[in-house]
Amino acid sequence: MNHPPSDIAVIGLAVMGENLILNMANHGFTVTAYNRTTAKVDEFIKGRAAGKTIIGTYSLPELVATLKRPRRVMIMVKAGSPVDAVIEQLVPLLEPGDIIIDGGNSHYPDSERRVKKLEASGLLYIGTGVSGGEEGALLGPSIMPGGSKEAWPHIKSIFQAIAAKTDKGEPCCEWVGGGGAGHFVKMVHNGIEYGDMQMICEVYQLMKQGLGMSNEEMAAVFKEWNEGVLDSYLIEITRDILGYRDEEGREVVDLILDAAGQKGTGKWTVLAALDSGQPLTLIGEAVFARCLSALKDERDAASKVLPGPAAKPFKGNRATMIKHLMQALYASKIASYAQGYQLMRAVSNQYAWNLNYGAIALMWRGGCIIRSAFLGNIKKAFDKNPELTNLLLDPFFTRAMRKAQTSWRKVVALSASTGIPAPAISSALAYYDGYRTARLPANLLQAQRDYFGAHTYERVDRSRGTYFHTNWTGRGGTTASTAYSC
Repeated sequence: MNHPPSDIAVIGLAVMGENLILNMANHGFTVTAYNRTTAKVDEFIKGRAAGKTIIGTYSLPELVATLKRPRRVMIMVKAGSPVDAVIEQLVPLLEPGDIIIDGGNSHYPDSERRVKKLEASGLLYIGTGVSGGEEGALLGPSIMPGGSKEAWPHIKSIFQAIAAKTDKGEPCCEWVGGGGAGHFVKMVHNGIEYGDMQMICEVYQLMKQGLGMSNEEMAAVFKEWNEGVLDSYLIEITRDILGYRDEEGREVVDLILDAAGQKGTGKWTVLAALDSGQPLTLIGEAVFARCLSALKDERDAASKVLPGPAAKPFKGNRATMIKHLMQALYASKIASYAQGYQLMRAVSNQYAWNLNYGAIALMWRGGCIIRSAFLGNIKKAFDKNPELTNLLLDPFFTRAMRKAQTSWRKVVALSASTGIPAPAISSALAYYDGYRTARLPANLLQAQRDYFGAHTYERVDRSRGTYFHTNWTGRGGTTASTAYSC
């Protein structure tokens, strides 16, 4: 059968690849499909792709031959060496100006490396985050492209057509920046996702274990919350999960083993924060909470040995405490996004990406896992002040924190007094209190470092950048360490 030249090719027919191809075809594009296991190509072409403007191919030379110039090839395979392997096979088949797009969850330093290598050979490279899961890929994901800026005009029409749209019809896709910026922003998105999920889980456990609420009662609360400031995809699906019963009438959430999995993007986000010296405490706790949950057998054994507060029925006003929980979750969410945006600013400055923080909030407004009404407020904050150093300092969020902090402290106190862990919510409050404190005890810490390692310190009565060393014991010398870092 003769086909018109294809607009774009997609390599990899797993869930995301298949659904992105269908999304593109549904928006009027002709798409070439390829998978290393060619039986999957036959299955796809005869099944979900039947009757659509989708071309099945069985080799990379055949795939390349179907494409318009400049050729656009999107790779949807497992991150890491599999992406490099596909690129190595593609490069000899392409011409200068052709575009390779990696739409998987690649680590952003890999995208930095690939952009430089491919541009040196005359090719263009896009590393793009795609968020929204199976449904998003088919119906409209959030897309975060970065890399070779010259490639953007050639993929913009496709990506913005298939992306999710805001209530105002704006596509949740815009150019992010050079190098690995696209995959970096997607990585931070995933880290924030870890934090949001963990905080919701902590509130769930405080309701269930602390307030003695049933799943049905909690589902009703999350339904109500989803109609207010917490309106979001994750609150919505939590409502649905808590209300779901199987064919035997059993509440499925109670049948699921409490051992969380993870694929690594949350860990990457925390490592990036450590490398850039940014206090990404909430997401760090969310990652560690998953690690702790995975120690299921150890926790079962420890629960029989280690003491904690005796379980007692909640004696306060449940409705009031639920309101406190809502405010604590909202405040913690603000703190988490503030930390995430601090990290983005630090790494953007390091790589000279010049990220547009308002545009990033817009890209996250629809399609992605962390989509929420709340992101509209973040966009307004950065549109009003692109140089905003911390989201907490925007008047809207400052007011929100002032309103929420009493509730927030009551929830952290409830967690501590009942022995119900809330590491993410508690760490968010500690970060907030640390950030608003003009003088922290780091003066003593610096004295300790100077005492045992001659690491030096700055003084409040001298200009910044001038370092001092004290011979604390009288037995040391005047030589000080030249290394000074946070």
